[in-house]
Amino acid sequence: MPGVCLGMALLVLGPLLGRGFVLTYDMVFTPRQFLLADAFGLGSALPRSVPADAVMAAVTSLVPGDLVQQVLLFGALFAGPLGAARLVPSEAIGVRVVAAVSYGWTAYLAERLVMGHWPYLLAYAALPWVVTASRSGTARLVLACVPGILTPTGGILVAGAAIVGGGTRRLRVTVPVALVLNAPWLVAALSHTANSLSTEDGVAAFAARGETWGGPVLSVLGLGGIWNAEVVPGSRGNPVLPVVTVLTVAVALLGLREIRERWARRITLLGAFGVLLAALPTVPGGGELLGWTVANVPGGGLLRDSQKWVAWWALPAALGVAMAVGRLNRKAVLAAAVAVPVLLLPDFAFGAWGRLHPVEYPADWAAVRDILARDDRVGDVVTMPFGAFRQFGWNADRTQLDPAPRFLPRSTVVDDTLYVNGRALAGEDPRAAAVRRGEPLGRLGIGWVLVERGTPSHVDTAGLEPVYRGRWLDLYRVGGPVGDPPDGPPVAPVLVAFVAAGSLILFSLLWLALPTGRLTALHRRGQE
Repeated sequence: MPGVCLGMALLVLGPLLGRGFVLTYDMVFTPRQFLLADAFGLGSALPRSVPADAVMAAVTSLVPGDLVQQVLLFGALFAGPLGAARLVPSEAIGVRVVAAVSYGWTAYLAERLVMGHWPYLLAYAALPWVVTASRSGTARLVLACVPGILTPTGGILVAGAAIVGGGTRRLRVTVPVALVLNAPWLVAALSHTANSLSTEDGVAAFAARGETWGGPVLSVLGLGGIWNAEVVPGSRGNPVLPVVTVLTVAVALLGLREIRERWARRITLLGAFGVLLAALPTVPGGGELLGWTVANVPGGGLLRDSQKWVAWWALPAALGVAMAVGRLNRKAVLAAAVAVPVLLLPDFAFGAWGRLHPVEYPADWAAVRDILARDDRVGDVVTMPFGAFRQFGWNADRTQLDPAPRFLPRSTVVDDTLYVNGRALAGEDPRAAAVRRGEPLGRLGIGWVLVERGTPSHVDTAGLEPVYRGRWLDLYRVGGPVGDPPDGPPVAPVLVAFVAAGSLILFSLLWLALPTGRLTALHRRGQE
């Protein structure tokens, strides 16, 4: 079984292996990420990448960032299908292969990979392991959740799987574990000074899309429908997909009836809830309900990109298809069940059919990083043109998130306004808003301006002192006095949350590694 999972991962990521960084939309890795206040959610922006940035800063201080990226992506595409194969209640190899392929070759993975949502891929990969561990020891549950807790969305995905998978009898374990592991971003968000409410128009902008004539609901049931049409594989427009999706859902529901364990019924309900959330903005009244939630409930913006919650449906769907096919016990049916997902989504292979390639950062980036690290003058950095995304010639003009906040050794302010189909969605960072209003940079605690070439725009550098000029980057010093940056959340509660989550993970590792944990597990099995 590991060989099948290894083959699928290599089929997708083979062309991306080797030195270099895959930079696409929200996926940004750098040679080394620095441990800054923003990595803990202590900056002026909301903690959308907490604790991922802190973890990456720690790991890349020891291992080059491009190797870390490859290990994470490969691990996600390998571990997810392997976990599904181990979870399906059947000893038949063919059934397990079907479960692995059904879970590991999906539109969700293909679209989120190109979108650069690598933490979602890790959370998706963790789900079957979390469901398994939710019914075993606490230490195993904690470690199964770890890959998914790097961002708020991933943390909620694995928390839902743990709580539902364990059932009511395990709530005294699963709920505290979920809360402690998610505490780093949760505490930072609850104590943040930035506006944690989103705008209602973001719901429509991020609503699931219909990829075929079947409309958005069928696209969601088929684990697709992401809001960004640019990342959707061309094969998702196949006119037979709605029919295949309906048949697949019917087969999955029939197969799930073959699983007698209660956990299967519970995760099926969780999957249905995920489909409901994903499709909610596309049904009458759903958009208004979700819009009110994100505009009035703090943290409701997590529901804005609603399609991501369909990840909960992927696991019961894969298990159900595998069990239904296994009951027929015909080699031709098993072979078809393995081949169909790949044939209907061929452009997931070979780095999303050649859309993704590893690249190296130009030397300008290291030069600017070294200047900022050596210079003892105070002040954070703001990047220009003032926008969140870039299109660099050295990255084949792919749309990518500005890498400066993760490359530079100082806190970096970028515009957090999002543009979806030409529609501007206001951000939540008050310091970024002040820059947009034209307030003096020094008063905002900003002492440096980094001009990134390649994205068309005019940048006014009048009154700035040039420090470095390169082909791709220019660095300027802001004249006059530079004040302190605005205060973020209180430090103590956030650090306590990080220590609590880290201690729980460390204790769980030690419990399983040391004789005490192993002997306790053996004793329990002996009593059974």
